[in-house]
Amino acid sequence: MLDKFVGIVTGYVNTHTVKQIIALPILLLVLSIAIITGATVLHGTPVPLGLEFEGGVMATLATDMTDSQLENDFASYDLISVRAAGNRKLVQFGAMDQDTQMQLTEHINTKYPDSEIMQIGQVYSTELQKQAIKAVIFAFLGMAIVVFLIFRSPIPSGAVVLSAFSDIVIAVAFMNIIGIELTIGTVAALLMLIGYSVDSDILLTTRLLKRRGTIEDNIFHAMKTGMTMTLTTLAALVMMYLVSTFSYLVTSFSQISIISDISIVLIFGLAADLVNTWLLNTGILKWYIETTPQRKSSKKRARS
Repeated sequence: MLDKFVGIVTGYVNTHTVKQIIALPILLLVLSIAIITGATVLHGTPVPLGLEFEGGVMATLATDMTDSQLENDFASYDLISVRAAGNRKLVQFGAMDQDTQMQLTEHINTKYPDSEIMQIGQVYSTELQKQAIKAVIFAFLGMAIVVFLIFRSPIPSGAVVLSAFSDIVIAVAFMNIIGIELTIGTVAALLMLIGYSVDSDILLTTRLLKRRGTIEDNIFHAMKTGMTMTLTTLAALVMMYLVSTFSYLVTSFSQISIISDISIVLIFGLAADLVNTWLLNTGILKWYIETTPQRKSSKKRARS
């Protein structure tokens, strides 16, 4: 089954022009940038901020009340969101002064026993924002430097970096679409995605530039290995998402929101990586090999 699918994709790559091959991933990248830009203009941030980065109060309530009932109950406070977390409710409030926070805490402890309350100050959340941005930027720059040191050529190295960048952008755009907030967990997912996405890109680039044989054969074998790796990871992530999100339906465990968010961000990031690696990166490398005289002649000798 995998061989047949890989054969279809490689057949498409080998029989179409570079513009046709890279059209879909470029379109996805442009749409994702447009979504992120729109979110930044409307809300001031490229992705919704979670409690850790915005500050405020998060309460986990053991209650059967509906979302609208909870909204009415907390109408006098700066209520941001109410959402289900298994058999409990997560109620998030914005930043507030100490007196209001004490009143809210007393209200929750009195009316909703066995509840959990987490508080994050604005100063601490602002510092966390800076640290998270630095972590993503430094991780991406470090990856780019290592890639350039490995291949020592701007076009193949740039193709790997562009593919990884597109994976991150598409994942962030997806977070905007379905309302996943930027938290410590989702920042970790974006950092992991940098490593996951570069994995298959380096495999492809190494096979095409440093292995003997025809371009077609090298693409097929690289794609077969790379897709096996990515699809195996995706299968594990899907199971992790299902268990962390819906385990409360069949067990006494509650939903594990942080694991659920990490897994869904990685799932869509790796799905984007399949498109970016095997169409965008492959298309650029194919064009590079076919238009570089030295590499073109070496591939002709390999065919003969």
